[in-house]
Amino acid sequence: MKIIINTDEQCAETEITIRCGRLSDDIEKIIAAIRMLDTKLTGNRNGRQHLLETSDVTYIETTDKRTFLYTLTGVYETPFRLYELEAKLADMDFLRASKNCLVNINHIQSIEPDFDRRLVLTMEKGVKLMVSRQYSATVKQKLEAYHG
Repeated sequence: MKIIINTDEQCAETEITIRCGRLSDDIEKIIAAIRMLDTKLTGNRNGRQHLLETSDVTYIETTDKRTFLYTLTGVYETPFRLYELEAKLADMDFLRASKNCLVNINHIQSIEPDFDRRLVLTMEKGVKLMVSRQYSATVKQKLEAYHG
């Protein structure tokens, strides 16, 4: 892989061009990482609104009709519904783990089978999340493709 960087002080917006023979899994991972850097999420905490880097969000969970963004440093409430966030993050490293949870692949430390075809994901800081039967096969496939 060859990387070429051209700097120009007159450039108003950063532009990234990828030239390749074919779109491989590695290139798709690079594209997902770039999109995550360019996408921000808003969350409320202690009466203040915060702008969060998408890559810092470990997982997203809905409880009692409220949606929360979990990072390594705190929990933030967001006005978005889980399905809205899933659509917004579709091209990034987020997976649907259950009816009420999205997970950032980059923050998964380990995965283990549980009874009845479910999975348990151990996230950074030791948080354990359950992957329901409905999503376990898809999660396994995406993780295998991601980690090659």
